[in-house]
Amino acid sequence: MWQRVQTIFLAVAIACLVAMIFFPVWEVKTETTRLTLYPLYYRAQLGESTSEIYFPYSAIAILALAAATLAFIEIQRFENRLAQMKMGALNSLLMAGCGFAAVYFSLTLQKTVQAPGNFGFALYLPFAAMLLNAIANRFIRKDEKLVKDSERLR
Repeated sequence: MWQRVQTIFLAVAIACLVAMIFFPVWEVKTETTRLTLYPLYYRAQLGESTSEIYFPYSAIAILALAAATLAFIEIQRFENRLAQMKMGALNSLLMAGCGFAAVYFSLTLQKTVQAPGNFGFALYLPFAAMLLNAIANRFIRKDEKLVKDSERLR
């Protein structure tokens, strides 16, 4: 299982999606305020007071964890390559949803605040995981083609 190259790509994609939860997606700092969007919540620090809003911003983390879970299940299904390819396609949709939700929420907050914000590291991680998932799917298809070609030669 771990000797296959697609497993390594999927493991790195899982690491990207899990690491995404701990980094900010978007951030604005001024003298008195600090507004930060994390995949789990939106934090507004206004002077001494701090407030955190979880809904609807936690959808980013939910999609990321769902995609990471599906990638882990995809690794476990190494004997059934067709199921792996189907899971990879579904996983690409989940990762795209995660990335586009992060972009949507950060741009919406930027319009609301009307201040130039900085995009964080977590904004780019789902797209990196999507690229790794696509590469893994390519190697899965290559393995399936190799198996079919060897069966035809028998």
